[in-house]
Amino acid sequence: REILRKEMDKRKIPISIGKTCPVKCTFCYEIDHTYRQTEEPGRTTQDEWNYILDYISKKPTRPNENWVWGGNEYMEWTDLFLHPKAMEWLEDFLKYTDKGVTMFTVGYVHVPKIHQLATKYPNRINFELSVITLHKEYRKALMPHAPSISHLMKVLDGPAVTSANFYSFDSGTMSEDARAIARLNPNVILWMGCLTPLKGMDENTVKICRRGKQTLPEEAERVYETGIPNPTTIHTEPYITAFLNRYKIMSLFDNLELDKHDTVVMAKSVYKILSMYRKKRARFLY
Repeated sequence: REILRKEMDKRKIPISIGKTCPVKCTFCYEIDHTYRQTEEPGRTTQDEWNYILDYISKKPTRPNENWVWGGNEYMEWTDLFLHPKAMEWLEDFLKYTDKGVTMFTVGYVHVPKIHQLATKYPNRINFELSVITLHKEYRKALMPHAPSISHLMKVLDGPAVTSANFYSFDSGTMSEDARAIARLNPNVILWMGCLTPLKGMDENTVKICRRGKQTLPEEAERVYETGIPNPTTIHTEPYITAFLNRYKIMSLFDNLELDKHDTVVMAKSVYKILSMYRKKRARFLY
């Protein structure tokens, strides 16, 4: 149970389905595990859940803090709502603790149960729904084992979902998805952008991601022209985000007060910024 305690000390709720994620999204960053070591515990039992719930209950509750549904600090990430007792245990967590929870899923939640829990325990669930796309062609190519679009719409049609993320893959993809979701739920936060090609992705997925990057500006313009009522945010690729935040990055680096000969190891996007403004002070992660 050491791995469980390590996750819980990081404010994670370490449920395991006992195998790698069966959804097999082709864009998932967990395709390549060379960047970190992960554990794959067996499927969580009722006895283990009782231990987890008791351990968490004894932890102090901090204001505005949410526990993350699933251990991914040391364990491999997977869609934990595929566990047959996930909904039952989520209700246990809300009933027997006073803590909030942040949960991620591509949609494997029971409807109407998830909406009933959101109503019964208001402001306790931060539900981030990974819609990815509502377009059948791209959905089949990128996440062939994900829930159906009709089920996703039922998940969105109610008080449970806090935010929905979906992306540009071509003209008329992200913008149409935004309109469809807004018609159904004008309160959900819309997280949009494009997916970044990563090591380990197949050629077709990389091609789709790059096409999405090309069409993102026009898709973003279409979203804003529709005047939908939802709160919206559009994310770009990491290097653009890093450049837009370059002054904050430099300020944080300077506040570290490192010795002149000390270097920091950074991911590529931040490394480029520091290489421009703080020469020879950063090293590339890979």
